[in-house]
Amino acid sequence: MRTPRSRRVMLATAIAVAAITPLAACAGGSSGESGGSGGGASGTDPESFTVMTANENATLEELLTKLSEGACKAENEALPLEHQKVAQADTVQKVTLLASQDALPAHTIAGTALIRPDGDLGAGGLVQDLEETGAAEYILPAAASTEENVYGGVVSMPYQYNIEGFWYNTQIFEEEGIDVPTTWEDFLAVADQLQQAGVQPLTTAGASGFPLTRLIGMYIYRTVGPDAMEAIRDGDAKLTDEDYVAGAQALADLADAGYFGEGFSTRDGDTSTNQFLTGQAAITYDGSWLLGAINDPERNQIGAENVGFFPFPDVEGGEGSIDQYPANAGAPMIISSKQYGPKVADWVTCIAENYGALALNEAGIISGFEVNEEVTDISPNTAEVQDIISGIDAETVLWFEALFDPKSNSLASTNVTLLTTGQMSAEDYMADLQESIDANG
Repeated sequence: MRTPRSRRVMLATAIAVAAITPLAACAGGSSGESGGSGGGASGTDPESFTVMTANENATLEELLTKLSEGACKAENEALPLEHQKVAQADTVQKVTLLASQDALPAHTIAGTALIRPDGDLGAGGLVQDLEETGAAEYILPAAASTEENVYGGVVSMPYQYNIEGFWYNTQIFEEEGIDVPTTWEDFLAVADQLQQAGVQPLTTAGASGFPLTRLIGMYIYRTVGPDAMEAIRDGDAKLTDEDYVAGAQALADLADAGYFGEGFSTRDGDTSTNQFLTGQAAITYDGSWLLGAINDPERNQIGAENVGFFPFPDVEGGEGSIDQYPANAGAPMIISSKQYGPKVADWVTCIAENYGALALNEAGIISGFEVNEEVTDISPNTAEVQDIISGIDAETVLWFEALFDPKSNSLASTNVTLLTTGQMSAEDYMADLQESIDANG
């Protein structure tokens, strides 16, 4: 795995930047130094197991509280659980300030750039390496692979885990005698057959930009291989290279053929989802977060039993593989290495062992943890995705813009409308993006 090159985030104040730097010298139990749980931890336990989560994520607080009252009761009695909250948008500023004051909570949400090896917290030795904790036994290989790709190490408790792919209307496929495509050529043939039958093949939230760029990225991953976007980040390849331009062209061709239907470039996420769940379109590309809508009988008019899932197909001659799923692990939730003492270590292990089953049972949430008990009261769709995630043993891949700087990330979504409406060529789209990456990366 390549180590990400330096991309320091904009911090709140010059004082905070200056204050974080000296912490590298005094950070106890820096990443990779602590091991196991209980007595194997090298940090110093705090007075409470303080967990700081986003205001927008009430479910995580509720589930951790349930663990403190149940499976992790003993850990809670030894080190009481306390909650702190922060607005998601204020995370980087808040965490940076707390780090500068040597006051990071034992377990906290953090910004992605901050916790990478070259980020302020990562370089300062303030982030606990979870592979050196008792949690490692319970983190699924797929989640570990995703974290390696995103963060440069397994440093976040994967409370949420999503894979992406194509959701399809099984009833329409059966009526039209269509098999699930496994190659890109098959996929195009399916789209054409649906269109000829008077069925809109695809729906997408073009107004959001990123649902379209996801398709570019996946085509590139299947063609170039799982390290395709790391090569761009590291300067070993350019978006203007032929295989990369082919990804933009593949998306442009889908739009030009009319497969997304009329008005897709101004279609928002809710409208796109409703088109699929009311049977107006046969296929949509989305993440497993769509399960919330699929499992809602008021929204899902085609019925959950008529929704299937298949991965992005292989591209003939490509270096990638159909079993390399695009994935993300939600907002990062790190453990402070300085506070990774024996009692915190016990908490971390207990959460990792028990959270997967609890989240599925209580909230229908798929995590990156093993499920340590049978879970029966979930939908077949959720169970299918959970089984897929549990069975992934190949390297996962990221989304198209995951390793871009913020300006290039925004440009990818802004210009993709021009690409898919014929106002910009695939070559120009990729050239503009590469220019931005060169200037801002």
